[in-house]
Amino acid sequence: MSTLSLNQRALLLSVVMLFVGLFVWEMAIPAQKAAGELTEYERLTGGGAQKAGVPPPSQVMAKAWEELSNPFYDAGPNDKGIGIQIGYSIYRVLSGYLMAALVAIPLGFLIGMSPVAYKALNPFIQVLRPISPLAWMPLALFIIQDSEASAIFVIFICSIWPMLINTAFGVAGVRKDWVNVARTHELGHFKTAFTVILPAAAPTIVTGMRISIGIAWLVIVAAEMLVGGTGIGYYVWNEWNNLDLTSVIFSILMIGIVGMMLDAAFATLQRAVAYAE
Repeated sequence: MSTLSLNQRALLLSVVMLFVGLFVWEMAIPAQKAAGELTEYERLTGGGAQKAGVPPPSQVMAKAWEELSNPFYDAGPNDKGIGIQIGYSIYRVLSGYLMAALVAIPLGFLIGMSPVAYKALNPFIQVLRPISPLAWMPLALFIIQDSEASAIFVIFICSIWPMLINTAFGVAGVRKDWVNVARTHELGHFKTAFTVILPAAAPTIVTGMRISIGIAWLVIVAAEMLVGGTGIGYYVWNEWNNLDLTSVIFSILMIGIVGMMLDAAFATLQRAVAYAE
């Protein structure tokens, strides 16, 4: 009951903070507009430059209702619904992410179980890991010559390191007496890895996967701004070029919501694989 009460108080505080923030934002916009308005003479003579103002929350919510009421329309290359744009982004993220998992988790197992493999591969990891994923984009575009595949490759690069390092750390941290018990039962290397090491290292591995999906979702927005075409990153950049700040703010909120949902999915998985010693 005390936990439920704590959750209720936290929810109430969050709602109050949200409404206060929206109210302050709504009230601050008219003053900003008034300060930036041009006189009638300036409009007629072109003596001033009309500046797009930050829209109030009411306009953003109206835009959200308009976009979410028909999220999958397709009216041409530069006019697609927000659902289609997010779908393209999620497809690219999951494609690169799953390829990274297929490489990082087995390689992390090898590094965690073999000191020789760790010493051999560690110099390469330390050189490649600090490189910004977007620094690979020009090279990927030149070699692959396809913007879609290049964006997926960038997601692959940025996703692989947290999973690789956390998997190696989790495998290396498995209690030695558990492995010794498996050896006394004459279990093979693969059976020991799947029945003893994997369940014990799973919480750490999933933590790395959770970090990777967050980084991948951050990077795809920037990658799509560079390569263009489709995706939520391209949507943001295209609306900025159109000086439609209402759509820009709406898309920013959608990026945050989708990122929160991806993180929540892995948080659920993380709780599912947690164990008590």
